[in-house]
Amino acid sequence: MKAVLITIGDEILSGNTVDTNSNFIAQQLRNIGIPVLKILTVADEVQTIKKSLAEGFEIADLIITTGGLGPTKDDRTKKAFAEYFGDELKTDDATFLHLKNLMIKRKREHLLEINKDQAVVLSKAHVFQNENGTAPCQMIQQNGKTAVCLPGVPYEVKPLVKDKIIPFLQQKYALSHIIARIISVVDFPESLLALTIEQWELDLPPNISLSYLPVGNRIKLRLTAVGSDAGDLKIQLDNEVEKLRPLIGDKVIAWDGNDIQEILKELLLKNKLTLSVAESCTGGELARLITSVPGSSGYFEGGVIPYDYRQKIALLGVSEAIIREKTVVSAEVAEAMSLGCRQLFKTDISLSTTGVAGPATDDFNNEIGTIFYSIRIHDSVQTNRLFLPHMERNDFAAFVSQRVLQDLVSLLTKTL
Repeated sequence: MKAVLITIGDEILSGNTVDTNSNFIAQQLRNIGIPVLKILTVADEVQTIKKSLAEGFEIADLIITTGGLGPTKDDRTKKAFAEYFGDELKTDDATFLHLKNLMIKRKREHLLEINKDQAVVLSKAHVFQNENGTAPCQMIQQNGKTAVCLPGVPYEVKPLVKDKIIPFLQQKYALSHIIARIISVVDFPESLLALTIEQWELDLPPNISLSYLPVGNRIKLRLTAVGSDAGDLKIQLDNEVEKLRPLIGDKVIAWDGNDIQEILKELLLKNKLTLSVAESCTGGELARLITSVPGSSGYFEGGVIPYDYRQKIALLGVSEAIIREKTVVSAEVAEAMSLGCRQLFKTDISLSTTGVAGPATDDFNNEIGTIFYSIRIHDSVQTNRLFLPHMERNDFAAFVSQRVLQDLVSLLTKTL
């Protein structure tokens, strides 16, 4: 079975809303052995939706759509589905009762009349009730093809997919297993890495594929194995990884694990180390990354954002004389910040960032895109400089935060 995902909505095409649903659904499908061949984003127009359904079914057995199921007149997905499948729309009593109970539970009974069209569904559809919203999920199966029509709100999509759609697909179809293994490589240009492991890659079994996924200056090598037996696939992947170790072992910071914050978690918990952060130009993104991992309270003590230079002095004890002499964006200030942070939170490790994200320069006229970050592990410290003048503010903070955690992981793997 192969899938196509279709995101429906003018707000996605206009750039006002980011499509996170497709990423989530594709991951969930991959986990049960269903590859996604194409992801489409289309306007909320009947003919456009019908055309995208026809296009999707030319290459796939399963189509999952998200969006276009609200109570307003600009949502036309149900009409498009009805016309495409030669079906009719009708009010479903079970769905209306579910909608009514949901409105009562939320103390919004006065909105029931406005939302009653949400109980109108395709007559041929199997309905999955939406516990977190008013629009149900509908599924139509016809001529060996399956179409699933989901609402667009991410917090409604996720439980519908995880708890209802995925279990249904697993039960109905004999699916292959897809298992992935991610190896994180640093300080290795992608072209040189590809050349170094070229013969190993050529010798991979037919059911195992390799992808290169650059993240900052880290390259994630993703090995993906497809087969009928999950246990055999894991053994296969382990064997191929062992063949890889002699080729790039000194450049690998993790032999398994996707996100850098997850890799860091394992290292810190295993070695019983605590962490704190002092952020200026990253504005809390570093702390957000760290705390995005469940269980981060086991090692992360906290952080501060001393954005103004006077707060660096007051909160972290940075010397005003150093700031006057070196400016706030300097290796010396970054090191003083990490020292003050470690003393403030009494942690084994502290991280600090100071820089100019732009688009305007700072009070000291430092060059836009300049950043210094300091990594302090016990009594040792490493401070680095980056220059990223081409990045917008959000991308700047995200890139720097990834890089700082990546360098910390690299240092820990070499010293522990």
